[in-house]
Amino acid sequence: MKEYIIKRIEVTPNWEEIPTLKIDNVLWDSDDSIKAGAQLCTNGGYLFVHMWATEEDVLAEYTKPLSPVYKDSCLEFFFKIESQDNYFNFEINPNGAMILQYGPDISNRFNIIREDEKEYFDIRTNITPDGWELFYRIPRTFISTFYNIEYEFQGTLQANMYKCGGATRNYLSWSRVNSEKPNFHRPEDFGKMRFEA
Repeated sequence: MKEYIIKRIEVTPNWEEIPTLKIDNVLWDSDDSIKAGAQLCTNGGYLFVHMWATEEDVLAEYTKPLSPVYKDSCLEFFFKIESQDNYFNFEINPNGAMILQYGPDISNRFNIIREDEKEYFDIRTNITPDGWELFYRIPRTFISTFYNIEYEFQGTLQANMYKCGGATRNYLSWSRVNSEKPNFHRPEDFGKMRFEA
């Protein structure tokens, strides 16, 4: 099982000091020229996420919340607290448009929508010379609300990170996905992310 240590920081990330994880499992006969990676860290109040993709043809058609961003170039983070059944999926395209859902599996989920989601999660994207990158932050209080506990960024998350592009047929994952057909909604294939003590 894949593992990653989420570094603790004082205030805001210096990404040059944060360990990188590779989203390098090429799935379902994908284009293997596309590369992706990510970094995560926490200051106790937020979980900071930085993801990027190296790809020649960056596709970014959708602009509205809950639009099918997985058909565009898309970077995704699925995670849950180890003791809980329900997980979050954050799916974001180069326009900063997002699908955000919560539930135990692909068939039993509900959509989460905030009118201020770009500001609330501080979603920022950049087109780079060889692809694109994404930054956002997840408040501790957001996670606490859904799990109905006073959550702290400690212990272990079960999680996976993905790069996809449904229209361009590319699928990459950090932790290997054991499915014959494209399906990222498999908590049984999540890896472990441990918060630095």
